Amino acid sequence: MTQPTPTHHTTRAHSFNSAAAQYAANRPSYPTALLDAIEDLAGHPLTGARVADIGAGTGIATALLHARGADVIAVEPGDGMAEQFRHALPDVPIVRGDGNHLPLADASLDFLTYAQSWHWTDPAHSVPEALRVLRPGGALALWWNTGALDVPWIDAQTDRIQHHFGVDRVVRRNGDAAFAAVADTSGRLDFTHRRVRWSRHVFVDTHLANISSHSIFLVHGEESTAAFLAEERRHLLTAFPDGTIEETYDVELLVAIAP
Repeated sequence: MTQPTPTHHTTRAHSFNSAAAQYAANRPSYPTALLDAIEDLAGHPLTGARVADIGAGTGIATALLHARGADVIAVEPGDGMAEQFRHALPDVPIVRGDGNHLPLADASLDFLTYAQSWHWTDPAHSVPEALRVLRPGGALALWWNTGALDVPWIDAQTDRIQHHFGVDRVVRRNGDAAFAAVADTSGRLDFTHRRVRWSRHVFVDTHLANISSHSIFLVHGEESTAAFLAEERRHLLTAFPDGTIEETYDVELLVAIAP
């Protein structure tokens, strides 16, 4: 697979700020079972824990952590995303920063969480930063909502996105060790991998607004995105004539415990 250039990676990372309201309104959340799995792998509860949610975006994951009873602070680098966060969660503190340079004190956290955001960091910096801010026995939790590729319509849509944008298809890596290696190429962290499946029912237009808030769409321009969405809407309404679809996700969770 061709690796993106640093400039392209940065462009994609910052593309969300122009679509922050769209992101907040249409992106999926996460199931309660995910929080249960995090607590199980960490060996201690989120309730009452000191938690920092990094790359918090519009606050989708932060809201769940807060509702769970965690003492949570958000860290977000983007102006647009931070503005949406403050509208959604005015009582939750948010500071500016990113995973490569955490604006957090040494050994101050019970949990450090990254929802859909670890891949925007450089593990050469974000791994030692995570180890710096976590207390001994604290947990680093990384997770991603991924489309369930064993669902035929999701598999077919993934192929159409690949063809339209000329990008490599995301292929699920088999095995816990392979997953952990992607998160930390240095091998300093001992990750445990767990997969949590869930789904939500949404209107076709909500689904299209969801997928088009992903960076691959945002960096290809309005004309290219509009052309894909118009054709994709026809595909989906043929498959789902009532206009409602079930988005099925596998949340890929990695948890490592700080020494």
